[in-house]
Amino acid sequence: MKRLKIMVLAMAFLLCASIGSVFAEDKVTGSASLGAFNRYIFRGYELSSKSIVVQPAVSVSYKGFSAGFWSNVDTDVHATQSVTDTDYLNANKGHKSYNETDFTLSYTYNIDKFSLAGGYIYYATKYAKETEEVFASASLDIITKPTISVYRDINEYAGTYVNLSLSHSIPVYKEITFDMGVSAGYFAGNGSYWKTHEKSTGAYTGKKYNALHDGMIKAGFTIPVAKNLSFQPVAQYWFPLSSDAKKTVDGNSFNPNGKLDRTFVAGANLVLSF
Repeated sequence: MKRLKIMVLAMAFLLCASIGSVFAEDKVTGSASLGAFNRYIFRGYELSSKSIVVQPAVSVSYKGFSAGFWSNVDTDVHATQSVTDTDYLNANKGHKSYNETDFTLSYTYNIDKFSLAGGYIYYATKYAKETEEVFASASLDIITKPTISVYRDINEYAGTYVNLSLSHSIPVYKEITFDMGVSAGYFAGNGSYWKTHEKSTGAYTGKKYNALHDGMIKAGFTIPVAKNLSFQPVAQYWFPLSSDAKKTVDGNSFNPNGKLDRTFVAGANLVLSF
């Protein structure tokens, strides 16, 4: 039911934006992309292993308002330290699974080179409980494009995630650019779900997980292949930022959502802008 409500809201937004564009000079803009990668990593958590993931996405914007759709298809499901749901694994292990669809609604306000954004994300996941977040971000349109974002889970996994990112693109040949980026995340769990593994009890009864969390370094290219169409090969290196993020206790992850490893991701996106 919740997923249906979000889809109805997104469709209503797109319809209003399309009608509005007829009567105003502002136009609806957006993008559609299709990505393929050797892993799916989310905030440092490994959500696929030993398979290829396919990730289609569509986003549409009008006068600062945006609606987005993103999805993940795991072509060969395997358990990871963060994917442990037995019902999901029993039903899908070794098979293809369309296991996540995210819907995003947001608004961005620009003041010269400064941008403020806020919005809502619905995570429709099969390998974990579906949940919702609200978020806010601030960024500067200068070299390295510093952006700080704060996400707050308001449903199943009460907690706050803060991410600082930097990015920069360098022209290398004609319209081809070399794209670089780094990011660092901090996580503070608030709900009972985030209690950590305690040696004395052999269970998740310890203090709530609160730590410097994930780091990521990426590099790639944007290569125009046709009008408004580009090919973007990219490589990412993910790593834990603290001992708590990678910690295990008697073979169990200290973090109830799974420990973080040093992980390499490679793949590419094909992006159509309009």
